[in-house]
Amino acid sequence: MLSTIVIPRRIWLLIGYAAAAAVLFSAPLYLSDFRLNLLAKCLAFAIVALGLDLLWGYTGILSLGHGVFFGLGAYAMAMHLKLEAGGSRLPDFMDWMGLTKLPWFWEPFKSFAFAAVMGIAIPACLALLLGFFTFRNRIRGVYFTILTQALVIITVTLFVGQQAYTGGTNGLTGYTKLFGYSLKSDTGKTMVYLATVIALIAAFLLCRFLVKSRFGKVLRAIRDGENRTRFLGYDPAMYQMAVFAISAGLAGLAGMLFVLHVGIISPTMMAIVPSIEMVLLVAIGGRGTLIGAVIGAVIMTQAKSELSASYPDFWLFFLGALFIVVTVFLPGGIVGLIRQLRQALARRRSSDDINLNSVMPKGNGIV
Repeated sequence: MLSTIVIPRRIWLLIGYAAAAAVLFSAPLYLSDFRLNLLAKCLAFAIVALGLDLLWGYTGILSLGHGVFFGLGAYAMAMHLKLEAGGSRLPDFMDWMGLTKLPWFWEPFKSFAFAAVMGIAIPACLALLLGFFTFRNRIRGVYFTILTQALVIITVTLFVGQQAYTGGTNGLTGYTKLFGYSLKSDTGKTMVYLATVIALIAAFLLCRFLVKSRFGKVLRAIRDGENRTRFLGYDPAMYQMAVFAISAGLAGLAGMLFVLHVGIISPTMMAIVPSIEMVLLVAIGGRGTLIGAVIGAVIMTQAKSELSASYPDFWLFFLGALFIVVTVFLPGGIVGLIRQLRQALARRRSSDDINLNSVMPKGNGIV
């Protein structure tokens, strides 16, 4: 009798991840420039979704202010690109506002390495500072969410008001080169896209390592019962501050990559609506599942692009309806639906096996 070979689920996961990575790395070979740019933006938002999933899905902390962290990372990279594009000249908007000298805090951003580090460090430090004053004082739930929205309003107002230093409502644009290479050339687009893929894979591996470690177990314990976790001897505030900073740092990384693809960043990308859309990525894909955050980001961003192009006057209604349907009927998101279908299929197979065994003839005892 031939025995059935059972492949462990872990092997299937590795095969799936490898296939997904192969598809992403080979995308420049079969996608047009427009589709490749759109996919790159999807992957950048997937990095934001991974960080939000760590914070909301695994720790139970809902932030509606991640647009700020995303924007800070984008501005850090845009400042470097703007200085590189202008050479020794002042950025154009500074000329218009009457400045005669480059502000001191712009000077270090002439270095790409400094800009890249600050694009992650500034959002992480801001989140750490906010987390220190909120989590230490046990500000939780809706109150924390309101504070993150207040952070959005303050930051957007500051960036719009300081037009001489930030470009105001127009933001930072007018840059096309990185390391002397054109970002609009085929080679430049491909290299930036591949950098985004590598960054996404690195972010996914980091998040997966964290959730599988003791750190991740404590995060889930805080989500399910913060007081019980505290009574066990852990300090929930320290873990909440740490995961908030990591999540903000990932959002900053995504912002840096995003600005390389679109060539502009303005305060509108830091507003409340983009922050809410970032949360929707996680909700639609599946909260508490890293792969769900990535799937949600890709599907949501693609749907937003297609709907806005086909129905420019009504696409927001379609997007809102999609969110309502998923929230009401699929609280576990797309990944949750897949799990339910898989469990139902497993139960059906088990039931069929039982029925088959019950109707099979038994031996009569004659040898």
